[in-house]
Amino acid sequence: MSCASMNPEGPTTRSQKSAPGVFVDLFAGCGGLSLGLMQAGWKGLFAIEKDSFAFETLRTNLIGPDCRFSYEWPEWLVQSQCTIDWFLKHHRADVAGLRGSVDLIAGGPPCQGFSLAGLRNRNDRRNRAVHRYLEVVDLVRPRLLLIENVIGITVEFGKKARKTSTRARRGRPPKSYATRITEHLDKLGYDVQTAFLKAVDFGIPQYRPRFILVGIRRDRLPDQEIKVGTLLADRREAFLASKGLPTDRSVTVSEAISDLEISGRELVDCTDSPGFRQISYSGPLTVYQKLLHANLNGTSPNSMRLANHRTETRERFAEIQRTCRRGVQLNVQDRARFGLKKVSTTPLDPDKPSHTLTTLPDDLLHYSEPRILTAREYARIQSFPDWYDFRGKYATGGYLRRLECPRYTQIGNAVPPFLAELLGGVLADLNSSFVTLLDASDAAVKGRELRKAKGSHVSKR
Repeated sequence: MSCASMNPEGPTTRSQKSAPGVFVDLFAGCGGLSLGLMQAGWKGLFAIEKDSFAFETLRTNLIGPDCRFSYEWPEWLVQSQCTIDWFLKHHRADVAGLRGSVDLIAGGPPCQGFSLAGLRNRNDRRNRAVHRYLEVVDLVRPRLLLIENVIGITVEFGKKARKTSTRARRGRPPKSYATRITEHLDKLGYDVQTAFLKAVDFGIPQYRPRFILVGIRRDRLPDQEIKVGTLLADRREAFLASKGLPTDRSVTVSEAISDLEISGRELVDCTDSPGFRQISYSGPLTVYQKLLHANLNGTSPNSMRLANHRTETRERFAEIQRTCRRGVQLNVQDRARFGLKKVSTTPLDPDKPSHTLTTLPDDLLHYSEPRILTAREYARIQSFPDWYDFRGKYATGGYLRRLECPRYTQIGNAVPPFLAELLGGVLADLNSSFVTLLDASDAAVKGRELRKAKGSHVSKR
């Protein structure tokens, strides 16, 4: 699906007060954070993503002149997937050369080791990606930083970890990764503010609690006190109203995906997955659906593949929907009744927001049909527009889950674009105030130099 051209402009300079700031996205995944920032007016320079599937999604939607939004990719960096370690090893000098031209470094470091829904392994190698993020910050020294992550990044690891950690043996209490990040950024000269947000408060039909960290370079602070959490709260109603979404209640899951139901619709061969079926799409029904479908005029989005459930699986799902509470995770008794070892199965309630999406598509059951959600329904619940195409496998399993990032994983891990857009608006205003202060500072310096030069001229005469 082709995108509308954007006519990219040059990088931000002090003389371009109205120009947006420039950002780099580390750990970009499939691009939810980048998309939202670009929708808020930011210019993306490039993104780092290690998985080939996720990068192909980035390439399809956000790289190239024919995309609705596009990074202004530098010539020195190959347009391909790479790890943050490889990036720093081979381009450290190039990264250092970005100082003064990048206003924001954003990213959501891998969260699997922190997640309260997972095993929470303090030694998970993916946790170390946070340190690579800080290395890039140290080299570039942007005015602003943004980190999005799970709530678990603020929680210390378990009691066993406390007893065996080096800090505990030395009589010092263990620290969460959020605390370590904050202390490190303080040493680098950044004032850090954190906030706990729920995606559901910002027009996203999903509860999804998240941790947000914003760093502001100390020598670029305006005189007034800045409270990022307050700025976000103050913008909420205007943001929702601008999109035509309700300000007094949450968007429900049925408002997000009712146009993607099977009931009453013809099934056709899946366009991007031979051997599977999808609905014949006829168009959006609700305000939220029309907002995300935009100007596609009824064109079917991609990633519509329906799961090929076995008969007994469909019957079990139907019985769960009939006898279990909607919108509530199955309890021990229900799991025993259905012979389920899985602990996180939840049948959705059509009149409430979705539970937080995970990377496992069988964690959530559709609210009215005996099936799991499609990848496009996942994308709708995350606030991705229908024109955004996802690439790679739909799902994977076994040991490959640690090696690959298929579509469900890409979407489940993403920052919801609506949330990223609202954050981007707040950060853009902060960046604009810094540019204004710099211009005023430059003018004052030039004024002093001019007066000094005039005084010197008069004394010589």
